[in-house]
Amino acid sequence: MPVGGGAVFADEGVVVTQPTEGEFLGFSITCTHQGCPVESVTAEGIRCPCHGSVFDLSSGAPTAGPATSALGAVQLTVDGQDISRA
Repeated sequence: MPVGGGAVFADEGVVVTQPTEGEFLGFSITCTHQGCPVESVTAEGIRCPCHGSVFDLSSGAPTAGPATSALGAVQLTVDGQDISRA
């Protein structure tokens, strides 16, 4: 996973981001606007396809769109190159 990027793991219900080298954060895939699952991570942030909300890679806070609340945090365990829900 590239620094400044992330990935959506729909089956696990989590978005994993790496905002800075070695810092891995987990967020719920459920958009706080109307409950749609987010679908991608871009340079702008975590994107929801339903109404255009975008969430910050470091905090999960909304940076664009109609969402006004942050994505829920998901605790992660990092063991070498393996990342899993705590």
